Amino acid sequence: MKSKLLGIALFGLTLGAIMYYPQLSAKSIQVDPPIGHHITQSERPIVDVVFVLDTTGSMGGLIQTAKEKIWSIATTMASAQQTPDIRIGLVAYRDKGDAYVTRVVDLSDDLDSVYATLMDFQANGGGDTPESVNKALYDAVHAMSWSQKEQAYQVIFLVGDAPPHMDYNEVQYPEIVAAATEKGIVINTIQCGEIASAVAPWTQIASLGNGDFFQVEQAGGAVAYTTPYDEEIAVLAAKLDDTRLYYGTREEKEKMKGKVAATDKLNEGASFAARARRGVFNASAGGRANLLGDNELVAAVESGTVDLNTLEEDALPEALKPMAPEEQLAYVADLAEERSDIKRQITELSRDRDDYLAKKVDEAGGFADSLDQKLYDAVKTQAKDAGLEYEEGPKY
Repeated sequence: MKSKLLGIALFGLTLGAIMYYPQLSAKSIQVDPPIGHHITQSERPIVDVVFVLDTTGSMGGLIQTAKEKIWSIATTMASAQQTPDIRIGLVAYRDKGDAYVTRVVDLSDDLDSVYATLMDFQANGGGDTPESVNKALYDAVHAMSWSQKEQAYQVIFLVGDAPPHMDYNEVQYPEIVAAATEKGIVINTIQCGEIASAVAPWTQIASLGNGDFFQVEQAGGAVAYTTPYDEEIAVLAAKLDDTRLYYGTREEKEKMKGKVAATDKLNEGASFAARARRGVFNASAGGRANLLGDNELVAAVESGTVDLNTLEEDALPEALKPMAPEEQLAYVADLAEERSDIKRQITELSRDRDDYLAKKVDEAGGFADSLDQKLYDAVKTQAKDAGLEYEEGPKY
């Protein structure tokens, strides 16, 4: 018993040192504090964003852009004062006669799992000009678990290059947009390319949906530079993933196994640049939910919401089961310290990366017409009604 109490005391001292360490040096990088030391997740505003993506054959460039840029878009949206919780959903659409008409990925703060699904999206099908835009928009409005919180910015970005089929016997966009407005959902439209017949319906959908219409080049027109810092940040992000320990019932741990599998998939298949953008997001306060998921033991012990000594053996992570209580406490403390250190390293590198990208963007003339800037401008204006203020510009 005495040794166990000693272990608890040492763990408390270790955590105290970890939380105090950033104050020891004027050069320390401020990262998000532990749960319990900042605004709780339930008190934060919500940003719910659904991307409705045309995945027919002409959209290959845009789909690749989405795979590269979704993390920087999430980082941009999380940069508000105060930091919101970010949830993303996807609707992929094609047309009748293709392999599918729509595929829906519900809104989730587990962006790793959303991204793992996005990685499988490929451009195919289509062939005629109109596509199943109405069905896709209907699913975005009615098949998503939109937040019921009062302080929430809820937005759809409809992205494609062709007009909707208006000859199908289905609910059409005027009625769909009216339902979205009733729910408080803003609809923006992004036309890729220059098909003339798409301009009028795309403009009208945005106008009815209290959103913006903008036109970009066929591949999306996003800023997608690589940097000399990407690989190092990507490697650190993978190490950050390895600091996670999941506890709970068998069902709870199985759910988190799915999240870990999605993380492994993106770490194996995504580019260094995309993984670096994810790392920057995960090291920020806004990326906390995506990094940790549910029932993450290191954060739970650090915040005091879980007492490691009271957990039943079946609830413990497998890595801890063979250890004595004192070893378990020391192991969790080491992971907390490692996590804090990795976040500081990523934050420092992200500042160098931001400076490098800012110089590149400035040299190229500013990219005022880029997808990044247009998305940012729309979000900055529209999110004010949810009490969100954006001042830093788009993240690349």
